[in-house]
Amino acid sequence: MVKHQKVKTLVGIGMFSSISYILMLMNFPFPGFLSFLLVDFSDIPALLAAVIFGPAAGIMVELIKNGLDYMMTGAVTGVPVGQIANFAAGILFVLPAYYIYKKISNKKGMAAGLLAGTIIMSLIMSVLNYFVFLPAYTIFLGAEAMSSAQTKQMVVSFIFPFNLIKGVLMTVVFMLLFVRLNSWLEKQILYKNV
Repeated sequence: MVKHQKVKTLVGIGMFSSISYILMLMNFPFPGFLSFLLVDFSDIPALLAAVIFGPAAGIMVELIKNGLDYMMTGAVTGVPVGQIANFAAGILFVLPAYYIYKKISNKKGMAAGLLAGTIIMSLIMSVLNYFVFLPAYTIFLGAEAMSSAQTKQMVVSFIFPFNLIKGVLMTVVFMLLFVRLNSWLEKQILYKNV
């Protein structure tokens, strides 16, 4: 029975990773933001995997999705800075949503978790972009380093609001799915625990 459960979990992670990667390819720019800030819904399968199989499954889906993206499309910098940023953002969105939903297992709990995930992701990604990702892009692209004021301006004017909007869009789409899939998700979780 344990072996059967491991196989089911691995198959689930593989399936959700594939869907997540396809959704990542279907990204689109959001009006008014810089061209490299793209919206996609690839964190939704990772969150479903976390809800059904646990937080490690959600992390694995994020890791596999970004690994596939780096292998298939590469990176402008030659180093997977964008993929690492996407992985970090995904985990920062998925894990708070998962843990709050685990404590309050209903629609309100999921909505609260998604809201917390959106805020946490937006705040921490702003800090990471300021100190890590934006400097890494300039280093690996061989571009002139931005001043502290320019970096702060980019984070405040574009990155923070973009992540908030992306989080809200993912929250709306996930809640629409969650309402329809709630009974199916409950069955999956129960079946997993048998």
